[in-house]
Amino acid sequence: MKTNFLSFFLLFSLSTQPLLQTPHASSPEQVFDISGGKLLIGFAYYVLPVPTSGCEPSGTCRSVGGLALASAREQQPCPLDVVAMETYQGLPVVFNAMSRRQSVVNVSDNVNIQFYAETSCPLSTVWKLDEFDASTQQWFVTTGGALGSPGKKTVRNWFMVEKYDSDYKIRYCPTVCKHCKVQCSDVGVFVDENENKRLVLSNVPLKVRFQQASRA
Repeated sequence: MKTNFLSFFLLFSLSTQPLLQTPHASSPEQVFDISGGKLLIGFAYYVLPVPTSGCEPSGTCRSVGGLALASAREQQPCPLDVVAMETYQGLPVVFNAMSRRQSVVNVSDNVNIQFYAETSCPLSTVWKLDEFDASTQQWFVTTGGALGSPGKKTVRNWFMVEKYDSDYKIRYCPTVCKHCKVQCSDVGVFVDENENKRLVLSNVPLKVRFQQASRA
């Protein structure tokens, strides 16, 4: 009887112990704007280079600049390239995820970035990595990309947001195509011969913050 009782006790004890070796899926790290809110899919945000000159209690920042569109190519009005501005807050962008069910932007997510603006150029305002420019030895970030449809044909249209100290940086390292060879790199700034501060793949990342503009 004692042996049966001991066996039952041990079996009961083991069955009630937590499965310590069972891994717990960690939640993805989310991206936040300057007011502490989650960066939301389908909402418009200003991309503000750091440092800023200060933020109001409401979350509004007086920035040293922002990101915008510019015709940076001689005698070629399209496509428009992504540039950094010093005295202008820039144009807001909208983030779009791979999944339509996703509502927030997470760190290292594949996202499309689209300027929330109308232009005279018939091409889209979706960010896209341009072909290698041999004259400057640079990979420029331009527009004319397509939304969604992750895969080989759209691999140049996907970027991600990464942590950079207490702020963020934008990085090109898409994982939407398993068999595609991509050149992973941070996004920084290159000053061309016309003094345009164009976004490029760079070893020196542009540190940024996000400020909500309005709903797209």
